[in-house]
Amino acid sequence: MKTEPATILIVEDDDLQYEIYEDALSSYNLLRVASGSEALAKVARQPPGLLILDHVLSQGELGLEFLPQFRQLLPYVPIIIVSGALEVHQQLKALQGPRRAHYCLTKPVDINTLRQAVATALAECGEAEVVRQFEALERSRRIDANELLSRSTDRLSRQNQILQFVGKSGPRPNISALARQFNVARRTIIRDLQELIRRGQVKPEVYPEWENPAPEE
Repeated sequence: MKTEPATILIVEDDDLQYEIYEDALSSYNLLRVASGSEALAKVARQPPGLLILDHVLSQGELGLEFLPQFRQLLPYVPIIIVSGALEVHQQLKALQGPRRAHYCLTKPVDINTLRQAVATALAECGEAEVVRQFEALERSRRIDANELLSRSTDRLSRQNQILQFVGKSGPRPNISALARQFNVARRTIIRDLQELIRRGQVKPEVYPEWENPAPEE
């Protein structure tokens, strides 16, 4: 049975940028609005499978200011922010916390990176991500289930942020600097990179072969 293509709502006021989306994401069902206000009204009537959000929008609106409302209305819908107007600290803030986005891509966006982010988000993020986490928790029957869920969510968020800074085939990362930035052990960053490599989000030849670190306490 043929599966219907996912519906993607794109919040973008620039016509040329939207043409890029039309070309890059032609296999999906695309909807477009030019402001956050229009998007809120749209998703209330017709929830999309994924939301792409620009930051600087028409009518002087800023996309990130609408992120909490989108998360409230669309708790299980992946959100990808694509903007050239965000500082690094704004990108980090957008990717952290319970009202976070799943990806934050910078303009001009790389077409292949965009396509991969959309495909991964639809397959692994949002509701599918929550279902996998709860299934794993149910199997484990651990007393500390809530703590494990929080740690799993934090790990996914951290890995998305690492991916944005490192890129798919960039130079070898500074493990110590990343560990300080995220306030975790070096072995945690190494484990994150290994998982990104296994998922195909980072090319394996970019990084040396590390020994598997011991499990965290």
